[in-house]
Amino acid sequence: MDLKSLRYFVAVAEARSVGKAAERLHMAQPPLSVQIRNLEAQLGTLLFVRESTGMRLTDAGSALFARAREALALANEGFEAARAVASGRLGRLSVGYMFSLGYAVLPKLVPQLRRSLPDVELQFVEMSTATYEAQIVDHKVTLGLCMPPIQRPDVATTIVGMQPLRLALPARAQLARLSSVPVARLQGQRLIALPTLKEGADTSMVAALLRRNQVTMQIVERVETVHAALALVLAGEGYAIVPACVEVGRPPGVVFRKFKDVAEGFEVAVCRRRDLESPFIEPFIAAARHALR
Repeated sequence: MDLKSLRYFVAVAEARSVGKAAERLHMAQPPLSVQIRNLEAQLGTLLFVRESTGMRLTDAGSALFARAREALALANEGFEAARAVASGRLGRLSVGYMFSLGYAVLPKLVPQLRRSLPDVELQFVEMSTATYEAQIVDHKVTLGLCMPPIQRPDVATTIVGMQPLRLALPARAQLARLSSVPVARLQGQRLIALPTLKEGADTSMVAALLRRNQVTMQIVERVETVHAALALVLAGEGYAIVPACVEVGRPPGVVFRKFKDVAEGFEVAVCRRRDLESPFIEPFIAAARHALR
């Protein structure tokens, strides 16, 4: 039994006439009569009693009629749901975001997504520098708001913003008296760093900045999140070089200073598997760019 047979049966039952049902279905009457007879043969029972006043449902026909209409309605709902998901009007979007971007970006990003994808179920997943690559590659999240961008051939990235560099230091530190800090003043200071993304030489932006200025800092510890770094800064373990977005929700006792004559910053990217096909990609990228302006 298929949906076409049920559709023909329901049409005849509602019209109480094969001729009227055929007109409604835009088909000839004889093929419709054949379809009804084939359905009755398949079920092994009569569904209609042919009377001079029209087609009357038998008890078996009445039992099928109610359920056939429900089945057709559910099928139509399913088709509409599939079309809605394919067009990006419905569905579920799992968004990964870096801890450091949470307070600064999500309050702007979420309302924007609610406006552009009003009927899409949103799920937000925190990611760290040590875990964000695996969460995207292993389908744990659909799209990731990443800093820095993931560099691997099976991941597509779109740059959506940039976060300037900031020096996080205790409010009582001598360098905290400056409005902007020359990189040279970091010579010999203790650094609380994030994990390197590759084994071997540190290829991070922070390491490149220090090398370019011929500055050496002692790395006292590598931590997984900027929140952990700020806690150690507050404890007096050293300084941290972090993105400006971390200033939102900063703990008391930690201050942030700009670097003097330093223009670069951390790139923020929307990352996803290269084989991902989703109607949510472009609306999300647009929303992320708006939130990071």
